[in-house]
Amino acid sequence: MNKQQTEMKEYLSQAFRIDQRIQSKMEQVASLNDLATRATATYSDMPGSETRNLHRMEDAILSIIELEAEINGDICKLVQTKKDIVHKIKAVQNTEYQTLLELRYLCFKSWEQIAVDMGYELRWLYRLHHRALDAVSEISH
Repeated sequence: MNKQQTEMKEYLSQAFRIDQRIQSKMEQVASLNDLATRATATYSDMPGSETRNLHRMEDAILSIIELEAEINGDICKLVQTKKDIVHKIKAVQNTEYQTLLELRYLCFKSWEQIAVDMGYELRWLYRLHHRALDAVSEISH
């Protein structure tokens, strides 16, 4: 893979990385939600310090709110990035290249799944991918 292909591949892969960060933050929110609900549970009749549990719950809720705000920002960034990528892909004249690039960089499908979907062997699919990257690079420069 030449330098132009590598650069284009990195550019097209941005959406996948943003999506991964969103998924990671959503898992963190789920974990914090679990922590917040556990912080309010009482398992004993013995008097204890309610203040500690309230602070833990407050901290968890604040963290959840902050993460959800970050997620919303990341989602906006993902939508814009995908729009930019779609624009570049649609500029390619070859519809076969367009389909391949969309399945890989917008639908985040594996090479194996794309090969099945398009009815190609993996080796041929990789060759097509290199050609598709060249086509997008030519349009971008």
